[in-house]
Amino acid sequence: MLGTAGPSDQSMTWIHRIQIMDIRSVDLNLLVLFDAMARLRSVSRAAEAIGLSQPATSAALSRLRAVFDDALFIRAGAQMEPTPRAQALAPAVQRVVQAIQSEILQPAGFDPAGAERSFTLLTPDIGEVAFLPGVLRRLRQEAPQVRLRALSMPRTAAAQALEAGEADLAVGFFPDLQKAGYFRQALFRTSYTCIACARNTGAPARMTAKQYLAARHIVVRPDGREHMLDRFLEDKGWHRHVTLELSHFLSLLSLLPGSDLLATVPDDIATVVGRQIAIRTIELPFKPPQLQVQQYWHRRMQNDASNRWLRGLFYDVNRRDADARLPDWQAAA
Repeated sequence: MLGTAGPSDQSMTWIHRIQIMDIRSVDLNLLVLFDAMARLRSVSRAAEAIGLSQPATSAALSRLRAVFDDALFIRAGAQMEPTPRAQALAPAVQRVVQAIQSEILQPAGFDPAGAERSFTLLTPDIGEVAFLPGVLRRLRQEAPQVRLRALSMPRTAAAQALEAGEADLAVGFFPDLQKAGYFRQALFRTSYTCIACARNTGAPARMTAKQYLAARHIVVRPDGREHMLDRFLEDKGWHRHVTLELSHFLSLLSLLPGSDLLATVPDDIATVVGRQIAIRTIELPFKPPQLQVQQYWHRRMQNDASNRWLRGLFYDVNRRDADARLPDWQAAA
């Protein structure tokens, strides 16, 4: 005795036949109509459900019948009853329509309160001190399961990491990222301050250019980068007496005390150092250049919901008006 295929078997048979069809000849909107007809058993109610006029729905039903070479729905009294083929196809079509609606057509979202994920941030060591305290305060309130990973990279590596998706955001002074393929958003402008140990009385409060160039300097070049101040002085034909070159700004905390060394650093760094050790500031014999601190992201992440949230958070926390100083997050905690 020959057995008969159940509805699931028939469904798989017709799905296989659909796969053999040229998918370009199938309007997926017809599957939406099929699903509505299978549920509502009425052309008029299906038309209302999918937002078409009744004549347009009837025309679409005709195309649907042609695609499957079957009547699909036959009037029986007040309803349009499915044919055996339509009954076999209905579960698979419903799954396809629901998948399209829930997984493809839904706008991508990000729920920070329930998110359990990690973001990688590119910033120099001073950025960790200047930018992260306020961000961490907000994370505790809004996204307690979100983790941050801060890295410092050379310029070329930073661009590659953002492009490859190995990093989500770069925050700081990255002039090399001001190019095609990257978006950027300004946070604030800053300049430079010359600092020395508070006990260094050998350096006057206001220096001449000759005194400044002859003094012993610590120069910080994170990851070996040339800084804007270096180029500024070179353009003037000025060369400082560099006694020590460093890769990390926070090393100044242990190297300035008790020394006769000067360090000309971005204003935020002078603020951070001054909160940890006793320093004095020295008026520069020139008007220093301005730094534009920005956040950068690759164009691949422009419409990513989680990245939008992350850069929005950094902007809210770290944006400053002109001449505003670095907030004292520690004191405010």
